[in-house]
Amino acid sequence: MVSRRNLVTAAGVAAVGLGAVAASATSAMAQTAPAGETAFERIRRTKKLRIGAVAGAAPYYNKDITSGQWGGFYIDLSKALAEELEVELEITETTWGNSVLDLQSGKTDIFFGLNPTPKRALVVDFSVPVFNNAFTMIAKKGLGKKTWDEFNNPAMRIAVDAGSSQDQVATRLCPKAQILRFKAVDEAAAAVMTGRADAQCIVLMLSMTMLKKNPGLGELVVPAPVFATTSNAGFRREADKTWRDYVNTWLEFNRGLGLIRQVIIKNMESVGITEADMPAGVTL
Repeated sequence: MVSRRNLVTAAGVAAVGLGAVAASATSAMAQTAPAGETAFERIRRTKKLRIGAVAGAAPYYNKDITSGQWGGFYIDLSKALAEELEVELEITETTWGNSVLDLQSGKTDIFFGLNPTPKRALVVDFSVPVFNNAFTMIAKKGLGKKTWDEFNNPAMRIAVDAGSSQDQVATRLCPKAQILRFKAVDEAAAAVMTGRADAQCIVLMLSMTMLKKNPGLGELVVPAPVFATTSNAGFRREADKTWRDYVNTWLEFNRGLGLIRQVIIKNMESVGITEADMPAGVTL
């Protein structure tokens, strides 16, 4: 016989069970992205800011092999941005070539360190400039080339990391040269060291860092005329520009406070570079 007491107990257990199911369903709904959710809305909802980072790209990005910890001035800026938003910073390792694809697919919310080329502007949005960056060559010693016209020669073998701004610039400015494309910056540098390439096209901040670590790699050349670009943040293309506009406001505000320059200089010094090392006529 089922007593009234047992019925009440069973009803209570059922109620608790239904309540747990309802709570679980509510939690699941909270984790599901609403249709049409923008990047800014997702960041505010999940309390996470997802960025891409490139290993071996100091002083931009640097991953400690032993600890797995990330450093670099774009990591420091990202941490400051996440703190301002009161969210957790989530770092995904990528490459310069894949960074735009990561943004397009929604894998990351922002990527610092993109040069705003027309090709990229077709598919992603850009922030205001973070700093200026000149294109350089790390040339094998004794090469003697000083201008873009001299590098634009069928006999010249120029190494680049595929899909990067260096790739696009070398292809555009040196169409007669042999452009050798490699997966990563380090592989392109190795091509110069082993004699498979005559020079590596690379932005100044990276070339200075690489030569400081390994002076025997080659000679730093800033081909004339100086061709400079800006280093910006990239975003997934959206109709709603709230996220881009927020970052622009944040960058301009912190530029005025001196934070951006302070972070860049600190990370340059961490790899042994000072402003005095900058080639004549080139500034941040």
